Amino acid sequence: MHIFRFIGSVVEEMKHVSWPNASQTRRDTSAVLTTSILFAIFFAIVDYAVQAGLQLLA
Repeated sequence: MHIFRFIGSVVEEMKHVSWPNASQTRRDTSAVLTTSILFAIFFAIVDYAVQAGLQLLA
């Protein structure tokens, strides 16, 4: 069946994948978290500024 051939090729391909080590994973995770937090702060500031601007117009 085609599905068994597909699964076999996936298993074979996964043997060639180079996985990151623990320090690389920590570094990448901290970069993602830092970026997410900075974007959240930025959008919170923009949201507050837009709300304040709209209240001035009302």
